[in-house]
Amino acid sequence: MCTPGMDRRTALRLAATGVVAAGALIGGSSATAAATEAAGTDGHGHRPGRRVPREQISVQLYTLRSVIGNNPEPVLESLRRIGYRKVELAGTYGLTAAGFRRILDRTGIRATSAHVGPDGDFARTVDDCLTLGCRYAAMPYAAYTTPQEWSALADRLSAAALLARRQGLQYGYHNHAQEFATLSDGRTGYDILLNGTDPALHMELDLYWAVTGGADPVEVVARDPRRFRQFHVKDRAPDGSFADLGAGTIDFGRIFRETRSGGRFEYIVEHDQPSDPLATARVGYDYLRDLRY
Repeated sequence: MCTPGMDRRTALRLAATGVVAAGALIGGSSATAAATEAAGTDGHGHRPGRRVPREQISVQLYTLRSVIGNNPEPVLESLRRIGYRKVELAGTYGLTAAGFRRILDRTGIRATSAHVGPDGDFARTVDDCLTLGCRYAAMPYAAYTTPQEWSALADRLSAAALLARRQGLQYGYHNHAQEFATLSDGRTGYDILLNGTDPALHMELDLYWAVTGGADPVEVVARDPRRFRQFHVKDRAPDGSFADLGAGTIDFGRIFRETRSGGRFEYIVEHDQPSDPLATARVGYDYLRDLRY
């Protein structure tokens, strides 16, 4: 089964305890993409230019977990009506990979990515991801406090990425905030993962968590642009909590513009605690569709 390797709910507590201002990225609350386009800028003083390709917009189904329950088909149909053609999975809601794939096919949605752990029968996990149609998969969460622990994880991730590549899947790592904390030897967990893993491992950069951890996503990507293939596009309210896209403080236009030389990204809408998940998904899709950078 394509299920997360670790409990992602643990990460939600970091929003309250790991709030760090990142001055280069945070300004006043931005208006919606449509309003700023009408004003001639992206809300941060930049003239609009490029667009996010619609075919590269996805949504993490973790955002919609409260409305999916054990029946994902109506939610997938709603996502298609919004405009989505891609989703990222965080489990298959009690269904087999083949059973979930049949629902995807009926609704006209592709699962191009999944959050899965690197342990256990990983070859079987990869096979399930391929059955679902995924091109990418990523470890969703890890939290360690020593360089040795992060180095051991780097070895596990490298082995998983190489195995996945042999089967035809690209395996990666999805960050939270703790990866950017300074360790006893002066490095960060993210330093160790980026420098200590095989290039077969790609990085899925969660922009909200990177900013919360005090990192500038542009600088993170610049360290090895070829390793970054996916963004979790999640906005951050002035108080550090989660926000719908365009209602927060992260300058996505700047991030997308200054990382575009790194290659073709997948832009995955996510919100960890939405009050109205489908409305959040709609706002996210419209924001990315309308954004000019």
